[in-house]
Amino acid sequence: MTKNASLYSATILLAERSDLHNRGIQDILIACVDGLKGFPEAMASIFPQTEVQPCVVHQIRNSLRYIASKDQKAFMADFKPVYRADTKAAAELALDELETKWGEKYPIVLESWRSKWELLSAYFRYPKAIRKPIYTTNAVEAVHRQFRTLTKTKGAFPNENSLLKLLYIGINQVSNKWTMPISNWALTIAQLSIYFKGRLDGIIKR
Repeated sequence: MTKNASLYSATILLAERSDLHNRGIQDILIACVDGLKGFPEAMASIFPQTEVQPCVVHQIRNSLRYIASKDQKAFMADFKPVYRADTKAAAELALDELETKWGEKYPIVLESWRSKWELLSAYFRYPKAIRKPIYTTNAVEAVHRQFRTLTKTKGAFPNENSLLKLLYIGINQVSNKWTMPISNWALTIAQLSIYFKGRLDGIIKR
């Protein structure tokens, strides 16, 4: 990404965060982001108390781009103990072992994890039962896939409103299928209320 493109992306992100704030969102506890440059800074400027967690799944996908296809299966088997570790200390030990085995062959991959480790490993401060919704943006991407399914057969839209109407109808149809309860939701709220003392009082009372 060029410098101008990075600046443009950061400007768009700042505008989006400002829009969320203007629409009444007063606080965000944790923002899981896909690694786009400028996101943490844009978030901090509007919601300074928000904890930013880069999406670990996105980081893994980006890493695999630099791994030869014949090595990917073995690499991922060795890598799972890193992001699935019980503690941050155990994850760091597993990362050391991964670097010992693969660092010489794929230095750019290990360097990427090392340089972003403090942000990437933020989710280890929470109980293991509630980590998955924190370290991945998969739930949001599932919605994006539904949008792509709706729009991929359309050659063009006469105007922006026609696109928005289609997406609105689509999200209503999809939301009707969201009948399964969120896994460990009660436990998640209880645990987060401890880590973010006072910031979930209104939700818990309701």
